[in-house]
Amino acid sequence: MSNIVKQLIPLLDRVLIKRAEAITKTAGGIVIPEKAQSKVLHGEVVAVGPGSRKDNGDFIPILVKVGDRVLLPEYGGTKVSLENDEKEYHLFRESDILAKIEN
Repeated sequence: MSNIVKQLIPLLDRVLIKRAEAITKTAGGIVIPEKAQSKVLHGEVVAVGPGSRKDNGDFIPILVKVGDRVLLPEYGGTKVSLENDEKEYHLFRESDILAKIEN
């Protein structure tokens, strides 16, 4: 993980996720065109905010942690491009994450 990602700390219940790479080649070596590739619906948690707040000001902890693999919705999230980093990241609210994938 780059130092730039370590400097980015999501606010409240936001989670920074690096989407998994799309499969561009089959096991037999056939290259899949971009338009035929399916959208990647899972990724890895890179950074986590402190959580949302209750009415009394206490934080509600987030259920995912850095390094967790999660299932994402097809649409949603905010695309984040970091300088000097060619990877693409997305910011999601914790409530938008569909599931946590156990190894």
